[in-house]
Amino acid sequence: MAARKSGIDQDLVRDLANILNETDLTEIEVEQDDLRIRVSRGGTPIAQAAPLYAPAAATPAPAVVAAPAVAEAAPDAGVNLTNAVTSPMVGTVYLAPSPDAEPFVHVGQSVEEGEPVLIIEAMKTMNQIPAPRGGKVTEILIEDAQPVEFGEPLLVIE
Repeated sequence: MAARKSGIDQDLVRDLANILNETDLTEIEVEQDDLRIRVSRGGTPIAQAAPLYAPAAATPAPAVVAAPAVAEAAPDAGVNLTNAVTSPMVGTVYLAPSPDAEPFVHVGQSVEEGEPVLIIEAMKTMNQIPAPRGGKVTEILIEDAQPVEFGEPLLVIE
């Protein structure tokens, strides 16, 4: 079994950080015996370890830093992201309701507020994403079946 220091299995934390890098996940959490470890990218403490039986007011364990995420390519400089519809969650985006169906929207198409514009699959659940406002679709910034992050621009409605 891996050596423990201060109740934290360092090998397990390294393995989780490697899984994040290999799979492009943003967060992973595991429970092992009386230990819960969460490793995530960005934000405030990105990994915590605390006994499962500890009271809520207990002092948190020290944070463990995972390797930084690889920078993604920025969208084209000519794209106006002011009116971009951003991803409300992490998942896989689909432009059509099924693989053999027509896409929800095309560039140049007018949409009404609340009309479905794409689907994001998160944890085996298909979530229809509605247009936040009416207007004309001027850019589609993602490809079908592409993984997306929270806040990532998906399409532009002007």
